[in-house]
Amino acid sequence: MSKAVKEQLIKALACGDFVSGQQFGEQVGVSRAAISNHIKTLTEMGLDIFRVTGKGYKLAQPINLLELGQIEKNLAQLTSIELPIEVHSIIDSTNSYLLRKIPNIKQGQTCIAEYQQAGRGRRGRKWQSPFGSHLYLSLYWPLEQGMSEAMGLSLVIGLAISDAIQKFFPNKVELKWPNDVYVSGKKIAGILVELEGQAQGLSHCVIGVGINVQMPKSASAEIDQPWTDLASHHGDKIDRNKLVSEVIHCIYQRLKQHQISGFSSMIDEWQQQDLFLNKPVKIVTGSRETFGIYRGVNEQGALLLEVNGKISPVYGGEISLRSAI
Repeated sequence: MSKAVKEQLIKALACGDFVSGQQFGEQVGVSRAAISNHIKTLTEMGLDIFRVTGKGYKLAQPINLLELGQIEKNLAQLTSIELPIEVHSIIDSTNSYLLRKIPNIKQGQTCIAEYQQAGRGRRGRKWQSPFGSHLYLSLYWPLEQGMSEAMGLSLVIGLAISDAIQKFFPNKVELKWPNDVYVSGKKIAGILVELEGQAQGLSHCVIGVGINVQMPKSASAEIDQPWTDLASHHGDKIDRNKLVSEVIHCIYQRLKQHQISGFSSMIDEWQQQDLFLNKPVKIVTGSRETFGIYRGVNEQGALLLEVNGKISPVYGGEISLRSAI
């Protein structure tokens, strides 16, 4: 009931009109005090809401909510493939939601959310998920040949996100091994690929993507690395329904390409956008640091590190790649 009331309240506020706490409470069958508590929760989720005595509550700026019907309509203009899509206002994590559905799930099933209560990034980091500001989505993909089919997959998705961003914005997009997307030297998107299954035989993959669209000041204070958002590079209002449709389409196209010809068919494209190619870097593994020259990636998606004239592959895991300059 509590979640349903919050979702109805969000929809009532989204257009930018005043909402009376008393009247809304009567409509949904809860007290005015309960509505006040819900407003507090929504504010903590990143919504900028103010109150005027005698008028009620109002958003500082109207919100263009994600709408399933509009996303499906946009996607139909891009592809004839019909993908099962769900849109949630509030969820724990889009990745966790799809992982719970395995094995009763279809290829390409996508979960999109306005807000994640427990969004996750790589290496267990929390992903900042202010309500209605960015894109948070996850897509399920079966791995028919087992876990080995996942090699280089996060790099493939990085290219897909780059494809989608460049459809709307002409900025140069950069890719950072193994799962980050940058614009103007700052992070704009992250990828989290999670696997379930056996080394051989059918396995399951859930691909999570977070893209910064318009970062609220309240959320930016909690981010500990240089970041940017699409709004900083584009003067017009960003239609998240169109953007998410393009992201889903580009991910699906890249996954089909990977299924047919592997990551080797995309290496040249990746290296054209590689953030650290031929630059001094350090690899951080726990408390250990290894310095060298970054020489791109191989067909398995491994990082190629040159140390004392010798080039060796470095595979993913609990590894962090950083500039050594």
